Amino acid sequence: MSDAIMNEASPQQGKWWIGLFLAIAVLVAIRASIGEGMGRAYVQTDSTSYSSATGDDGRVMWTAVADGTAGSVTIERVLFASAGEYRAAEAATPGQQAIRISWDRTLGLWLAAFFTLAIFSFLMGDNPAYKFTESIVIGVSAGYWMVVGFWAMLVPKLVAQLAPSMVKAWCMPNLDVSAFNPVALIPLGLGIMLLSQLTPLGRHIGRWPLAFVIGTFAGLKMISHVESDIIEQARATMIPLVAFGDDGSFAPWDSVRNILIVGGVLCTLAYFVFSVEHKGAVGRAARVGVWFLMITFGSAFGFTVMGRIALLAARFEFLFIDWLWLIDPKGQRMVATVSAIAGSCSAILNAI
Repeated sequence: MSDAIMNEASPQQGKWWIGLFLAIAVLVAIRASIGEGMGRAYVQTDSTSYSSATGDDGRVMWTAVADGTAGSVTIERVLFASAGEYRAAEAATPGQQAIRISWDRTLGLWLAAFFTLAIFSFLMGDNPAYKFTESIVIGVSAGYWMVVGFWAMLVPKLVAQLAPSMVKAWCMPNLDVSAFNPVALIPLGLGIMLLSQLTPLGRHIGRWPLAFVIGTFAGLKMISHVESDIIEQARATMIPLVAFGDDGSFAPWDSVRNILIVGGVLCTLAYFVFSVEHKGAVGRAARVGVWFLMITFGSAFGFTVMGRIALLAARFEFLFIDWLWLIDPKGQRMVATVSAIAGSCSAILNAI
């Protein structure tokens, strides 16, 4: 019977969600037709001139100089501008081109808003918009890291070792050309063997480089974990229970902190000693260790939740400030409105 009730409620719930999203779409369309702020990205061009000078050590130093300086190099940068800055500049000088609309970045702004809302749509259940956005994120991430791996790993660490002159002439003019390194043939061979995993007949060949990669990674991680999780943590507990300041005076709070650290470590270790029955002093120490463990787990969980809430708040800030411009934390809308009124009054006075 409960399944029947759920089946009857699902279409009704779907209609409510569709109606809600249609209402949001209408409100967004109305907001987009009002003012210059909503869903528009503005840019301004910044020009800076630099002049070079050779120091005593032979290094070339570049310093910012005034525009038009002889022998200087001018670099132009396209910087983001806010909607409030655009309105203020337009009110001061109608038709100005110092701050202008960037249509490509405006398109990116709308795409970012669409993908954000599509991810939020998972709150009402799995849907095509969420699946499409999930596929886009995974595909773009895979493509991005493939390009990063090609330019950060394959080219400088493999191809540059086998053909340094070609890489220097092709894409890395600052490469220190050295002799041919025959050791690089080993990772090249392992990489070719690993690609054989893509063919049904060569999968047994790809197991050898895969085993080498897993074994090497496990060995390196074991060393790092022994150093960070065992040696460094043991060293962090080797502290004096009675602490003194730099001037030799007694430091009460540092002493309390050190006692809590050492006592907490010993009580937590007592909880994991299963060869002794947890009674008497060992049992009391184990119970104190449980409190330390729960505090640690709770703080770690709270830190994780706080990080996720910060990401959520950043997405809401993007939607309500950068996209809809419903929130104006810097007061730029008010400044722009005052500037527009002052410009209109000035134009009327000049006409009179």
